[in-house]
Amino acid sequence: MSLSPRRHATELETISVTVPPDAVEAYESALSTVCTTIGIFEVDDSQTLWRVEGVKDIGSGEDELRAGLIMAALATGVDAELERAHTEAEGWLARTYESFPEQLAGQRFAIRGTHLDGPPNTQRITITLDAGVAFGSGEHGSTRGCLRALEMVAYRRPQRILDLGCGSGILAMATAALLHKPVLATDIDPWSVRVTRRNATMNGLGNLVSCHLGNGWSTPAIRHHAPYDLVFANILARPLCSMAADLAHNLLPGGTAILAGLLNTQVRMVLAAHRRHGLVLERHLREGDWGTLILRKPHG
Repeated sequence: MSLSPRRHATELETISVTVPPDAVEAYESALSTVCTTIGIFEVDDSQTLWRVEGVKDIGSGEDELRAGLIMAALATGVDAELERAHTEAEGWLARTYESFPEQLAGQRFAIRGTHLDGPPNTQRITITLDAGVAFGSGEHGSTRGCLRALEMVAYRRPQRILDLGCGSGILAMATAALLHKPVLATDIDPWSVRVTRRNATMNGLGNLVSCHLGNGWSTPAIRHHAPYDLVFANILARPLCSMAADLAHNLLPGGTAILAGLLNTQVRMVLAAHRRHGLVLERHLREGDWGTLILRKPHG
C-alpha cells in the first residue's frame, strides 16, 4: 500500500483489480500512472489473491490507464478485470489507515505503520512498516505465532538464521532487532524482496537483514550460508511438507525450525512429514485457526 494523500476539488473514483501475488507489482505500476493513492490488500487468509486499489479523478488519464493495464496483462499473463466505484476522498484514506492499526505481538514486539502518529511503545521492540505496505502488517495469526515462537527460542542465541519466504520482512527484522544477529531473508516474489529491503533500511536494520530473490532451498544464497541453527518458514502447509527433507538437511544438529502458514487442522500432516526426516516437535502454538510449530533437530 502506497499512500500520497492529497485534497481534491474534483470527483474521485476508486479503481481496483484482484490478482495473484506475482501480478501485484505489475498492476500496482499500471494503476500508479493515474492514481494519487494506491492500496494493496489481502483478499483472504490464504494469501492467494490481492486487491490492488487506487484513487483517481473521474475521467482523467483513461488512455494511460488502458495502456498500463495492457502492459501489466502482457507481462504477467493475468488479464484482470478493472472495477470502478465513486469515492469520497477522506473516506478512502480513513479506511486505508484503519486497516493497518498498531499490532502488539507476543510480549516484546509492536508492529506499526509510518502513518501512525505519536511515539513508539518504549516497552517493546517496534518494527515500523512503510504505510505503503498493507500486506504482512503483523495481524495474521501465522505472523503472530512466529513472533511468539521467536521469543521462546531466543535464549538459544542462534548464529545462522534464515527467513524462508520473508514477505514484508517482519520476522527477519524482529529477529535481527531482538538478537542483534545477521538474518538471511529470501522470497520467490520480487515485490516482497523489494519491500523487505526497504523496510529493513527504514528500521535501521539494513546491515543485519540481507534479502535475496530465490525459489526455496535451491536459492544460491541459501546454499552458500547453510547450515542454519534457526529457520523460519511461514509459507503454506503443502509447500512445507514438500520441503521437509531440505529443511532437515540444512538444519544444524540442535537447530530450531519455526513453521507457520498452516491451519491447526493441517498440523498433523506437516508434523508427520518432518518427523520422517528426524525432526521433533517442541511446541504447537495456536493463534485462532492458525498453528505454529517449533521443531528441533536432535544432536547426533
